[in-house]
Amino acid sequence: MTILGILGPVELFIILFVVILPVIALIDIVKSDFEGNNKIVWVLVVCFFNILGCILYFIIGKNQKITH
Repeated sequence: MTILGILGPVELFIILFVVILPVIALIDIVKSDFEGNNKIVWVLVVCFFNILGCILYFIIGKNQKITH
């Protein structure tokens, strides 16, 4: 099954989890404050371990943000 005759479910999965999710995670990391070098570490984790890095960031990293 395709959507608009172009994208199937596999393509949508790839676009969502390989392109959009890391971009959202990186934007959130860059806009947030972290202690020490945690910001750099999370950027590297998301960049090098694309899908797994995003999942780890949204589970663990969101709790490490400094709240003002």
